[in-house]
Amino acid sequence: MPIIRITSLDQQGVEVFSTLTEAQLRRGIESDQGVFIAESPKVIRVALGAGYVPLALLCEERHITGDAADIIARHPDMPVYTGSRDLLASLTGYTLTRGVLCAMCRPTELSVSDVLKGARRVVVIDGVTDTTNIGAIFRSAAALGIDAVLLTRTACDPLNRRAVRVSMGSVFLVPWAWVDDIDAQLHAEGFTTAAMALTENSIALDNNLLKATEKLALIMGTEGDGLSREVITAADYVVRIPMAHGVDSLNVAAAAAVAFWELRSRD
Repeated sequence: MPIIRITSLDQQGVEVFSTLTEAQLRRGIESDQGVFIAESPKVIRVALGAGYVPLALLCEERHITGDAADIIARHPDMPVYTGSRDLLASLTGYTLTRGVLCAMCRPTELSVSDVLKGARRVVVIDGVTDTTNIGAIFRSAAALGIDAVLLTRTACDPLNRRAVRVSMGSVFLVPWAWVDDIDAQLHAEGFTTAAMALTENSIALDNNLLKATEKLALIMGTEGDGLSREVITAADYVVRIPMAHGVDSLNVAAAAAVAFWELRSRD
């Protein structure tokens, strides 16, 4: 295995872990399809198990024969950059979680039709830019049986480093795609749409009409502004989560988890 010990912050080959922004990684450095960073051995293993291709590993020296040993053994030709904990923290700008980062090829983007094949319960994430919320929504989606995730172009990239870490690798387990026209593309695939919003004509989340719907797409918006009037008007249903003590809403990730559980497929 090619072990490369880092002695300088400007050492050639480690740019992907240090100086490159998320946008630069997405545009592609070593891969025509772009690159993303997976953090921690557990998350990296989930990505590898899902078929993602590693480009290089960055880890503390102790992890070469420790937590990252099995990852390195599976990919003996992969460059492994190593150095002291302090040097790696100076290089990346943060202390590594579990001391291991892996640069990986971004997958070929799937289409809406691709990810909706055979799906019955999906979520549409509209304009949510907080990486923690994106990661948490994906984790709940994987755990609670959501078949696919669609994101509008104004939402955060699911392969953002923090989103990947918060999801604990769930972004690799649930198929996802970018959606450009929620109403047209979901209806074309036979889905009924339900916008999560507080309006005068909203129905409760536990309404049997929703539970009986064969193919249902839940649309989640940002906490501050929520969904646009256009998205709400175009949806087949507007749905609210009944609240107590005068609370009007939940964090979008928490609301998503509640909705996923309530409206999960019962077969």
